[in-house]
Amino acid sequence: MPHIQLTPAQRKVHRADAHHLDPVVLIGGDGLTDAVKKEVDAALNAHGLIKVRVFSDDRAQRETFLATLADELNAAPIQHIGKLLVLWRPLPEKEKAVDEDRKPGPRDVKLLKYSKKGGQRPEVKMVRVLGNERLTSGGLIKRAKKPTQKSVKKTTQK
Repeated sequence: MPHIQLTPAQRKVHRADAHHLDPVVLIGGDGLTDAVKKEVDAALNAHGLIKVRVFSDDRAQRETFLATLADELNAAPIQHIGKLLVLWRPLPEKEKAVDEDRKPGPRDVKLLKYSKKGGQRPEVKMVRVLGNERLTSGGLIKRAKKPTQKSVKKTTQK
């Protein structure tokens, strides 16, 4: 598989994003083994943008490592600086499990209570609202009303 081609502007953005990252895969004296390729592939699936540290003094060998990883894992080579290699691959789309019977869960809501005096700061309170509750405009939490059951006798008499 050929590696992903990026424009210089895209490469620049990824270099900037990778600046603060730490290496997640280390390539030791054994070189580019199948286990190392598997770990780099797993890291690309998890993070998308990764740094790889190579413990080798041979610059040409590090360049071949970068080209090999990019070709075999369908990734874009972003940067080779010193003993660090930076690779990028778009994250795979995660499938969400759609459950139609699922109700909304609890959520945290920031509640502001303003003072009657104009010069004071509003009181900030974090409130957890459950799925069957709602927050009124006055800042109160109210439960949803249950549907009232109608009598079978009353419906048949009419």
